[in-house]
Order: sequence, then C-alpha cells, then structure tokens
Amino acid sequence: MLLNCYQEEFIEAGCDEAGRGCLAGPVFAAAVILPKDFQLEGLNDSKQLSHAQREKLRPIIEKEALAWAVASCDHQEIDEINILNASFLAMHRAIEKLSTQPEHLVIDGNRFKAYRQIEHTCIVKGDGKYLNIAAASILAKTHRDAYMCALAEDYPQYHWLKNKGYPTVAHRMAVIEIGLSPYHRKTFNVSDPQLNLFEKMP
Repeated sequence: MLLNCYQEEFIEAGCDEAGRGCLAGPVFAAAVILPKDFQLEGLNDSKQLSHAQREKLRPIIEKEALAWAVASCDHQEIDEINILNASFLAMHRAIEKLSTQPEHLVIDGNRFKAYRQIEHTCIVKGDGKYLNIAAASILAKTHRDAYMCALAEDYPQYHWLKNKGYPTVAHRMAVIEIGLSPYHRKTFNVSDPQLNLFEKMP
C-alpha cells in the first residue's frame, strides 16, 4: 500500500514526468499536493495501470488534490538542452504553476535540479511508494497521451494513437520509411542499439 507522503511536517508536492524515452513529442511533468488524509483505491505508478484505469483516476485526482499542475518541454527544447535537463525544466514549470506553494518536493527518480530554495528528496521508484508521486505520474502520463493523440490526427503514419511516441517497431519503421515529422526529437537516434525494439510502453 502506498504511503500518502514522504513527510508530514511541510506542505509536500509529488513530482513525476512522462515521455522521457519517446522519439517524438514533448516531455510532460506534473506536480501534485494531496490532502494529508487522501486515499484513492487503485492509485499506483501509472506504468502499472491500464489506459482505462489512468483515465478513471485522473479526474478524481484533479478534483480532490489541494493543488495540481502539468507542464511540458517540447521537442525543440529537448534537442537544445537534452532530455534530462528538459525533464527537470518541465517539473520546474509544473511546480511554478501550483496554486499552493510547496515547502518540500518529492521527485520520482535519483536526480533533480533544485527548484529555488525548496528542499527536495529524490526517491527511486517513488511513483510506486507515495501517493502524491503516483498521482503526478498519472497526470503527466494522461495529459501527454491526450496531446500525442491530438497530434496523431495529422500524422497517423507514425501510429502515435497506439505508441504515443515511444520507440515501438512500427514507429521506428515508419521513421525509417517516411522520415521524421516536425515533432520528432532530432537528437534521438531511431536505430540506437541502446533502445529496446520491444520496449513496453508505460
């Protein structure tokens, strides 16, 4: 069972991103502040949930959170500052948009670039340990999926309705055969051997 938060003394926001491993589209990030007594059945790391489960949880999180925000860095920014820094910047933008100022941040992962003077704690696989990070993972994922589905209407040949920009076999073959779209990350190599051809989409 996931814990509500990492600490209870200060106002805490959970932060996570979605789309870091994609070949196309932006990286999205979310920041969420939950009530201290918040519980939600089924809330977990977004990668452990189905599309239908994530879509069911999203409006509940957005309604019951004390504050939430979603932001992004587009493909051009990713190419300019690299995906790691773009992920941090998207998180910073989400935190900045929160209607309530957090006093502590919990970040999914093992690295983060400090945001102003707010203390932060990095937690590996935090989206499977704390509800506020899990909530952020769901908002980042669902908002990004919606964005990629909208792009897919103009670029159906890349199968973004299914892969959301992740490096599936169909997506890679489309890039090899057709070339890059205006939304592809040019610094990402479609034939990079470090990318698993059969990578499971979160």
